[in-house]
Parts: sequence; structure tokens; C-alpha cells
Amino acid sequence: MNRIDRLVAILIYLQGRRVTRAEDIADEFATSIRTVYRDIAALAEAGVPIVGEAGVGYSIVRGYHLPPVHFTTEEATALITANLLMDRFADKSLMSPMGSALAKIRAVLPPDHQDHITRLESRMSLPTSPRPTKSASLFAIQKALAERTILRISYRGAGKADSMPREIEPMGLTYYGDRWHLIAWCRMRQDYRDFRTDRIQELAVLSARFEPRANFSLDEFLQRSDQPRTTVTAVIRVDPVTAERVRKEAPFKIVKEERTENDVNFTIEAGNWDWYMGWFLSFGSRVTIIEPEAFRARLFEIAQATANHHGAGASTV
Repeated sequence: MNRIDRLVAILIYLQGRRVTRAEDIADEFATSIRTVYRDIAALAEAGVPIVGEAGVGYSIVRGYHLPPVHFTTEEATALITANLLMDRFADKSLMSPMGSALAKIRAVLPPDHQDHITRLESRMSLPTSPRPTKSASLFAIQKALAERTILRISYRGAGKADSMPREIEPMGLTYYGDRWHLIAWCRMRQDYRDFRTDRIQELAVLSARFEPRANFSLDEFLQRSDQPRTTVTAVIRVDPVTAERVRKEAPFKIVKEERTENDVNFTIEAGNWDWYMGWFLSFGSRVTIIEPEAFRARLFEIAQATANHHGAGASTV
């Protein structure tokens, strides 16, 4: 990126944030702090009303706006791709705003760029997949996150027949296990909890606001949740084709991978192995447990119980 492009990008970056530290600008544009200082000075000399406060950061005087932004083909293509992914991973509450935003983007594209986007849309698709029959509005959750407003929800926990009312302080939103998860402070439990949005039966955004919890970090919370209390190491052997699925779907940590003449050995780490037994059984005879013996014995025990269960069921039909 040349300096002119970087200056314009920094201006857009500043305008999209209330306050920005020099360190954040340096990280975003892969430059040094000294270069950031020079770039900010150049923007100020060009008439951009930038205010800098020591220990706080830079901001643009309220009321200053850039002229209409013209999107490049690459930027518009990225947004079209994001729209496609939203249709798969978001919910209906976000689809209408996304469609409106894309319509505005199309309006400022030159004709050749519009033709490019139209051709691209007709040639991109994602396989359809079943959605949860009911899911809380991501738009309402995101609004509460940004404005720090309390949510009143009716939540049905795993395996529960009935839902329970809760008042929660939304702290973060994340996606894993093919589901959206709302991390929040539960006022009933007086602790942080992980709520699957498809298990929220009812949701109301209250007018009351809550104070931010300075000791909370979403990344740290998720890291702690991912770390089992005890870790067990195992070695499994698979054929090269099955190895591709292991790399893609593994619900545990792969520590090491060794390729032999005909097979691939994985050294893996996980917590409670019972959580993964069903996954291993889905491979049938294509996975061999090398060690530990206890893991291999447990897998055999569950496979035997499964076979006995279905064998007994078949004899009564």
C-alpha cells in the first residue's frame, strides 16, 4: 500500500471509530508508531480536524465526514461473499439490513463493476442446510451488546422440558458447534453463562442498562471453556483419506502428525474421552487406537454396548 492509499485508509479507519490509539493504527496497517505519527500529522496538515489526547488516542471532530466512498471491485466482491455466508450462518433479523446495505453499495458502483457483481452472484452458492426451527434475534442481541442493556430471556437448558426465566447482562457473542452462543452474566446464577441462542424461547430487551464488568474478557472466557480440567494424550492411526476428515473435524487438539508408508498417526489431546466416543465410532474400522490401552478398551466397551442394544432391538421386531 502506497502512502496516499494508506492515508485515505487511516482516515476511513478513524471516522469509523470514536477514539483510536496509535498502536491500533500501527497494527491495522502494519507500520511503526513513528509512521503513524507522521501520517496523522499529514492528515492534519491537509485540513482533517484530528484531535489527539495523550494516553487516550486520536479522534475526528464530530460533524466531519468524508465524501461518498467508492467501492473497488475487490471490496464489493468481499461483501457479496459475506452476504452469502450470512444467509448460512446468521438469522433472518440480519438479512434485511444486509440486503439494504448491498443495494446501496450497488448504487455507487460503476456499470462494469455492477456487471461483475451480477455475474459473480449467479455463479456462487452454498449447499442448503437445515436451520434451527427457532432462534433468538441476533440483531436484538447485538443491539443489547452495543448499548449494554439487560435482556430478559426464557431459556430451555440442555435436556430440559421447560424453559426458565432469566435476566442477563450480555457480554459477548460467538459461533461454534454450528450454533450462535451468547455469553452473559446471569443475575440468577451470579456467574457468567453460555447461552445457545436457539434455546432462547423468548427474548425482551429491557430499558435498564448495566455497568461494564472490567474484569471480563470474551477471549479469555472462551479459552478457559476450551481447556479441560485434565488432559489425556492418545495416538490414533488412520488411512490418508480418513486423515483429511480428522484434520477438518477433530473436536480435540492435534499435537503431532506423522506420515508412514500407508497410514497417518495423530497424537491428540483432549479431556473427557467419553465426549468423543460417538465421533470415533462414526469412522468404523478406519480408525485404530494405538494408545492408551484404557482409551481403546473404553471405545470397545461402548461399541459392544451399542451392538448389543441394536441386536436386542432387532430380535424383538
